[in-house]
Amino acid sequence: MRRMNGWLAVDKPSGMTSREVVNAVQNWFPRRTKIGHTGTLDPRATGLLVICIGEATKLADTVQSMGKSYWSRIRLGATSDTDDADGAIVETATATPPDEAAVRAAIPAFIGSILQLPPIYSALKVGGKRAHKLARRGIDPKLEPRTVRVDAIRFLSYNWPYLELEIDCGKGTYVRSIARDLGATFGVGGLVQELRRTRVGPFVVEEAIPLESSRYDAVAALQPLERSML
Repeated sequence: MRRMNGWLAVDKPSGMTSREVVNAVQNWFPRRTKIGHTGTLDPRATGLLVICIGEATKLADTVQSMGKSYWSRIRLGATSDTDDADGAIVETATATPPDEAAVRAAIPAFIGSILQLPPIYSALKVGGKRAHKLARRGIDPKLEPRTVRVDAIRFLSYNWPYLELEIDCGKGTYVRSIARDLGATFGVGGLVQELRRTRVGPFVVEEAIPLESSRYDAVAALQPLERSML
């Protein structure tokens, strides 16, 4: 049986973990085919998940380190223990809505090389254990701020309490942290209501196939190993 190698762009639906998407993709390829992914998306998030097939698994770290782009709908005026709408949401009772000019003026502070505290509900490891697993047990994972790279933030729309942004960033940047910290700038709180990844390196969501695709469509959509070198 012909061995398959390459990259597969999948449009991850909301409500699934990245691991569950990989499990579903395995049904499209021969048994014992090595399959992985190149960067976790939160269960609530949708969009581009680059799947590595066969020999591409050896290049997964290369793609994972590439720049990424996201569309996000941020909700101001509330906080969450997960920094998104999946967590326990607390409304900020005394929130005074900032005007659009103030929101636009605050955005540049989040562009460049910035210090960012990751969400406690994240896949980061603390003492060999995932932070989100510790947090669900009521244990503070004691994450430390770290330097991340945000290349650009494009303002799309603002209609209190919702703010829509497009964000280009480097590996390890959390859009949830940007939402949280932007809300804190105005003392009103903030969280990610919706998140969609639109790009990873040269891969874009427009070329991604849905999980409802057939095995034939998946094999036809497989991209060559060289695509990761563009």
